[in-house]
Amino acid sequence: MSSEQKLFEFSSKLLTAYCSLLMYNSRTKIDLIIEVWEKLDCESVGAKEIIAIEKAVRENFGNSALESPMILARLLADEGAELRHAEIMELDVERRLESPYAPMFRNILKFSDFKQALVSIRQLENLRKKFIAENDREGLRLMRETAIKGKNRARMIAKNEKVTPEKRAEKQEIAEWFTIWLQNPEVFENWVLLRQNSTDFKQRFEEK
Repeated sequence: MSSEQKLFEFSSKLLTAYCSLLMYNSRTKIDLIIEVWEKLDCESVGAKEIIAIEKAVRENFGNSALESPMILARLLADEGAELRHAEIMELDVERRLESPYAPMFRNILKFSDFKQALVSIRQLENLRKKFIAENDREGLRLMRETAIKGKNRARMIAKNEKVTPEKRAEKQEIAEWFTIWLQNPEVFENWVLLRQNSTDFKQRFEEK
């Protein structure tokens, strides 16, 4: 676990512990969600805040009352909350993968290099075909959200000035691969083969 992940978990536990000490007056679930948000007095809402709200809902109304992170975020946005969208989407995907789909998607996103990125996209494509054949809309939705998560992660690394220029360029290229596959998965294999054999790709990534 990275230091950033450890810090996130620690701050999440601290925030939920703080919420446990608060007394709530709300009688309905929606009122409680808004009340917790107001008492957190946060500038924006992301994963930590959603986790704290989930805990309050669970303790006051039970597990069956829990909503997805995206639904909670939309409700708070309607009340004027500023959202940290990337965090909320990632948490939403994690929550939905706590299901029979979890083994299918576990560790599927790997893109330390072009070879791993291509393997990840091909695995997603295999799942896409499986879910289409089974008319599994939930599986297709999770598959797409996972691919978007991969694209966003690659873009985030590409924008990180602490990363070497070579790696940033590589991650930007990988983000483009995810984008092309999301837009038109049927043509991706032919496209990526042509891309890897193009003069531009070879000059940027193969020539030293």
